[in-house]
Order: sequence, then structure tokens, then C-alpha cells
Amino acid sequence: MKSAATSDHEILALRLQRSYPAFKLDLDLRLPGRGVTALFGPSGCGKTSTLRAVAGLERATRGRVALHGEVWQDDDTRQRFVPTHLRAIGYVFQEPSLLTHLSVQGNLDFGLQRVPRAQRRVSLERAVELLGIAALLTRRPDALSGGERQRVAMARALASSPRLLLMDEPLAALDAQRKAEVLPYLERLAGEFDIPVLYVSHASDEVARLADHLVLMEAGRVVASGATESMLTRLDLSLAHGDSAAAVLNATVCGHDQHFGLSHAEFAGGRVALAHPDLPLGQALRLRVQARDVSLTLQQQSGTSILNILPATVTALADDGRGQVMVQLNLGGSALLARVTAKSVHALQLAPGLALYAQIKGVAILG
Repeated sequence: MKSAATSDHEILALRLQRSYPAFKLDLDLRLPGRGVTALFGPSGCGKTSTLRAVAGLERATRGRVALHGEVWQDDDTRQRFVPTHLRAIGYVFQEPSLLTHLSVQGNLDFGLQRVPRAQRRVSLERAVELLGIAALLTRRPDALSGGERQRVAMARALASSPRLLLMDEPLAALDAQRKAEVLPYLERLAGEFDIPVLYVSHASDEVARLADHLVLMEAGRVVASGATESMLTRLDLSLAHGDSAAAVLNATVCGHDQHFGLSHAEFAGGRVALAHPDLPLGQALRLRVQARDVSLTLQQQSGTSILNILPATVTALADDGRGQVMVQLNLGGSALLARVTAKSVHALQLAPGLALYAQIKGVAILG
């Protein structure tokens, strides 16, 4: 997260309050004005309510909303409220909500009408290419798969040249196969256009893969906010516990082993082999390593099927329930989690400061 001294012209500033039957929304946030920020938390914690307030769809929500210094709502000093249609936003819902009587091209043209030609900053042709929908332009929405419809909805949101893209669990309505189909397009979208994204999700795998910044919410309040890679490994947060706990390593492809179908990637803390043989050299990767896939050893092993054995130092431990312990590790500046049994903690005498080796299967590293 940017420092408190960061200019309002470089951030999304939110201060929102509203009472609901089940909780009270009460948050005060300054978020990066670029990249993907995820609002993460259980269902009913206020994620969508926050997104809708940013969009101007919840007038009963009081407070302040400003993007890059432009104030969209201020109920304290200016009594200002910019209606939704005058806010430079693109909104992608759980359901695509395409106009069924129009073709895909017609839906995109509808998005273009929101912004005068002179103010268009996003190339629709580039969005169509990036999202892989060129072959769909003449078809109607009811002739598309769920993943195709969602990609069209993303292109339509981009067509209005938004200054902020709001995405409300865009993959929640898709099955695992369609979700896997759309995720790469979301990654490309986030990297291609210089448009900040506010992304709502309760799926930790999506957040780890897409988000640069993470806001953890519970019962309408912000529990913590910060860079995704550091938030995921904080043992004082729920994110770092349970079977889905994982760490993110920012890496770069540095080599291949074509004979065995492997790629090698370097990160701050070492080098790993992973079962993705076709990754281009120099490509930036965000590697997700689940805590349950990391084992620990006091001596570097040989004669093992484990490809990645990395020197590490124990930095902290926390109970993870049912005889499990979450171990936080430092690998040359990168944080990693290992979920082990309490018996293993006792046998290895694990404690902060202990030097050991972290072992990760190549097939367990998720790119």
C-alpha cells in the first residue's frame, strides 16, 4: 500500500458508512490507483456493498469516494454526489447481463456510446483481441458459453474507457472448467490496460493469482490491507490458516528442461522447477505454493523425487487446529508457509530462527 503521504491524485480513497440488518459497513481506505485490488472475505461481509457504493448505486451509503483526486461523493463537506452514469467506471457483475436482443458487436457498441469519441482511451479492437472474442462478434449472447459471455461483458466494460473497473465475483457463476478458461484473460486484462481494478471475491485462489493489493473484510469492517504476497502469509490473519493457505512468489522464467518438460523460474530466495514446459524466457510469473504442499527437513536431502529443496529460516509458528501448525518461513526475502503436524514441530524442534530446508514438489507449484 502506498504511504500515508501519497497524493489523492494517485489513489482510490473510500470512507463509507451504512447500517444493514446483519452488519454495519464502516470502512476508511486509501487504495493504490493502479493494479488489481481485491476485496476479500466471507459472503455477507460488505464486499459487494462497498463496490456498489463506489459505483454510486447505493445512495443510502454515506461517506466519501474519490479517484485520482476527482470526488464522486462527499457527504461531509461538499454535499456532492455524482450519479452512476457520470462516473467513469466499468462494471462486471457475477452474471454478464448482456443485452440478448443485440449481437456481441451490438453489446460492445452499446458500451462505446457511454463515452464521446474524443474521450475514448481504450482501443476496443485491442480489447476484443486480448479477450479472444473476435470470432464471436456476430453471435447473440444466448449462443455463447458462460465463459464467453463473461469475456464479452469484460470487453463491454472496457469499451466505455473507464478510469476504474469494478468486478463483482465475475467467476462465481462459472464451473471449474469455464473459470480456468477465463482466468488467463483476466490476467492479461489486468496487465495490459492502465486501469485500476477493484475486484470482489471470496475465492483465495483467484485473489492469489490476480490481486496486487488485498483488503480483508469481516462484518463490514477492514481487518487488514496491504500487498497480497505479504497479507497471505501473515499468521495473525485468517488468510494464512486452513487447508487453502498459500504463499505467492513473484518469479521470472529463466530456463527450460525440454527433455523432462520443465521450466525453471527465479525469485527472491532461490530457483524452482515447475511442470510448465512452454513458458517463454523472461516471462514474469506469480507462483502460488500451498502450505499443505511444503514439507520441512533439517538436512538437504538426496535420493528424493522432490525437485525443489530450498534453504529457509523459520520466522514464526501458529496453531492451525486439529494437531496442525502453520510455519512461516523466510527464503531470502520471500515468505513461504508450511502446514505440518504438531508432532513434526516437536520432532524437528521447530522455533523462530531455525535454519532448515523447505521442500516443494514441482507439480505442486501453481502458475
